Amino acid sequence: MTALHVRGVVLPEGEERDLWIVNGRVRTEPVAGAQSIVDGGFLVPGLVDAHCHIGLAAGDLAAAEAQALTDRDAGTLLIRDCGSPMDTRPLQERLDLPRIIRAGRHLARPKRYIRHIGVEVEDPARLPAVVAREAEYGDGWVKLVGDWIDRDLGDLAPLWPDDVLAEAIKVAHEAGARVTAHVFGEDALPGLIGAGIDCIEHGTGLSDALIADLAERGTALVPTLINIERFPDIAAEADKYPTYAAHMRALHARVGHTVSAAIEAGVPIYAGTDAGGGVGHGRIVDEIVALHRAGLSPERALGAASWSARAWLGWSGLDEGAAADLLAYDADPRLDLAALRTPKLIMLRGRVIS
Repeated sequence: MTALHVRGVVLPEGEERDLWIVNGRVRTEPVAGAQSIVDGGFLVPGLVDAHCHIGLAAGDLAAAEAQALTDRDAGTLLIRDCGSPMDTRPLQERLDLPRIIRAGRHLARPKRYIRHIGVEVEDPARLPAVVAREAEYGDGWVKLVGDWIDRDLGDLAPLWPDDVLAEAIKVAHEAGARVTAHVFGEDALPGLIGAGIDCIEHGTGLSDALIADLAERGTALVPTLINIERFPDIAAEADKYPTYAAHMRALHARVGHTVSAAIEAGVPIYAGTDAGGGVGHGRIVDEIVALHRAGLSPERALGAASWSARAWLGWSGLDEGAAADLLAYDADPRLDLAALRTPKLIMLRGRVIS
């Protein structure tokens, strides 16, 4: 394979450097005979969608492949798949598709989540055993449904007792897996956070006190802001449950304060689109822009979908020996996030994609 050479301002360090690409890896020392393909501009570690669903709302593996390609062509080169009913392991073998970190399937109670998507655990006491199984099936993550509408109550309510959560998360940690949970409302959050969960998805019900707890524990938040924009539409379709509809509108109304408070408190925040769960694939830049509007500086918002998120998920930036997953831009995306929409180079596993 021919060695490749790129030169540009490498983020996040901000220094102009030469990089050589050999066998899918970054080299920082010159390689004789390398073909120069980028000379100038800005080099960014591949973007990350930390809440994505490859295979959700896909009828077959070919449709899931199309979802992954859409994400890739928007610059997403690493995906934390937050639950899918489809076995997407064959896609992980494809060199032309983003790297996928699978969380297995959603774990929920009967009639307490979207039908046919997750594993329904009839007896909540069995959750630790099911978590152990999903920890083995996934790639180091387990996905819980923390709350969902309880139709008898007509509003959001927790799915799991606190003691069961504590045992289930302990089981996952002992298996070397981290746990995250879908949570819209307020009531499920204390039990999940107190049980030592590693990440909260959405988190629209977070109070200032719980945000402070997240910051102290180092628990991550993936707010999926472009998905939260759908809350008024969800409420409009819930006429049968007026309390739930009003609750969703209230959560939507205060999400700006919630995420801003989490930023101020120092909660680790990462970019996730919730693609597949009502949001189209390929929208990572929209989420980065939304995080900036919520209070992250352009550089931190980009980092939440690039170098910071990669480090959180166990991947490095553009260092010696790192995976050669990178994007090149003519303009500095730290000055104008819109530049992220027009990469002049997408490189995945050391291969030029576009």
